[in-house]
Amino acid sequence: MLIDTHCHLDAAEFDADRDAVHARAQAAGVTDIVIPAIERANFGAVSSVCREYTGCHPAYGIHPMFVDRAQEADLDALRQTLATQPAVAVGEIGLDNFVAERDEARQAFYFAEQLKIARDLNLPVLLHVRRAVDGVLAHLRRVRVSGGIAHAFNGSRQQAEEFIKLGFKLGFGGAMTFPRAARIRDLAATLPLESIVLETDAPDIAPVWLDGGRNEPGELPRIAAVLAELRGLPVAEVLAATTQNARAVMPRLAV
Repeated sequence: MLIDTHCHLDAAEFDADRDAVHARAQAAGVTDIVIPAIERANFGAVSSVCREYTGCHPAYGIHPMFVDRAQEADLDALRQTLATQPAVAVGEIGLDNFVAERDEARQAFYFAEQLKIARDLNLPVLLHVRRAVDGVLAHLRRVRVSGGIAHAFNGSRQQAEEFIKLGFKLGFGGAMTFPRAARIRDLAATLPLESIVLETDAPDIAPVWLDGGRNEPGELPRIAAVLAELRGLPVAEVLAATTQNARAVMPRLAV
């Protein structure tokens, strides 16, 4: 049993063969897939995929790279969607200081408002954090939510420990499979196992063996095997622990 805690199965890259992608994931033992939205415009697509495919669970949010076309009314729509649909988290939300063309104040506004929604509805959050770890942590200290996942974690050990103190799990996926990703691999090997969850971010962040090709949730068992190798543990132990961790941080997965 495996849980892919971050997969954009609704993305256009899967339109031609989504049935087959889902079937491969199920055959590989990936029993649950969390599908985060990126803007109000794809809330419907996320909801539709989760209704159609067994084991898929929605999260709704406005991604920092899409706030330029968001409106404040989208926040009302988000709150309404989360209050009336069986979402497991608020996401994908956060800050992105990597993109050259960005409005940091606008990102911060939408992030803070979505944290308030998560707090009010007692939902965990799925965090997008790119070159913005300290900024995200500052927001989390101001608006306390019921934990969540720092998706595609790529910070320092000290930053990892700060997320853990705030009740967060850290997401590891394809980046961990690259031999040159020394810092990520060291963190995956040495951070407390109870703080780690697995993800693909499919169709993105493909593992090394796909050579830049399209990622998909069926790759998660091989990603889990890399984590097990890095930690010197049996694969079964890693599967059990990461599944338990995902359900602990997103309690609605167990419903």
